Amino acid sequence: MTSAALAGWFAENDIPLEGEPELALIAGGHSNLTYRVNDTYVLRRPPRGHVLPSAHDVGREHRVIRALEPTAVPVPHSFGLCGDATVLGAPFYVMDLVPGTVVAGHDDGAAYPADARGPACRDLVGVLAAIHDVDVDAAGLGELGRRADYSARQLRRWKRQFHAASTRELPLVDEVHDRLVSAIPPQRRTGLVHGDYRPGNVLLAADGRVNAVLDWELATLGDTMADLGWLTATWREPGEEELIESPAANPGFWSRADLIAEYHRATRYDVSDIAWYQAFALWKLACIAEGVYARYRAGVMGVDGVDVEAQGTRVERLAEAAAAALTTLD
Repeated sequence: MTSAALAGWFAENDIPLEGEPELALIAGGHSNLTYRVNDTYVLRRPPRGHVLPSAHDVGREHRVIRALEPTAVPVPHSFGLCGDATVLGAPFYVMDLVPGTVVAGHDDGAAYPADARGPACRDLVGVLAAIHDVDVDAAGLGELGRRADYSARQLRRWKRQFHAASTRELPLVDEVHDRLVSAIPPQRRTGLVHGDYRPGNVLLAADGRVNAVLDWELATLGDTMADLGWLTATWREPGEEELIESPAANPGFWSRADLIAEYHRATRYDVSDIAWYQAFALWKLACIAEGVYARYRAGVMGVDGVDVEAQGTRVERLAEAAAAALTTLD
């Protein structure tokens, strides 16, 4: 990174900056990288090394955030997009540093104010309803993705991804896939889909308000029920196995049933097929986790402190959870 080039970009775009730009990594991994800039701004860029163009397109993510600023969906203000990779070695965009807390896992949930947990659940659902209520054509997002046959397209895509990554036999993944395909619900409503809507991707105020929705890299158009299925499938209740990071097993957080009921109250949308969308979310998580496991096994990811075989077992448990969720459809 060249701080002079970055400082020049800030100046060219009339973005006030005190001193030279200093970047501190907030979040890394396989998602787009997030940096704090001088405790004033946030910068997002693709991860280093091999990236998936569709999953790490910061220009697309910036476009979504810009389009949502005038809507009821809380997003950070965007200051600009830089497509010139010579500035930082990759395209990036800069947005406001929004106050708030990411309440992603169990410990985060335990530390979050007890009297704000219920209000946070209510606003989490309310903001999801606002996302699904966006007029995508009026917002300039009408060409963000194909609208029809969302679930069928997702099933094809993730089956391909799973078999491209996996080096072992996991027949249950294919069995669940086939059962999902045979029972795809009608796409009753088409709209903006966040793609990874959960507490770990929002900033919460201390009183339970959602200050901002983050990580729009998977946003597209499609079946809005997929977001509710993802949110509730990744929502861990007390006594459940911790397959997925979630704060919700702590006292004061709502149950899945409460989330679904509040979404129905807020939107009046038909939620009768929610079990299918939850099963699909768990199956998709198994496919994603198998790719991570395969990369660990291949030695292309650091393994310090990582129980690689536990990662493999997690894939199997997610597939089993997806199969169990499907039993309610029989």
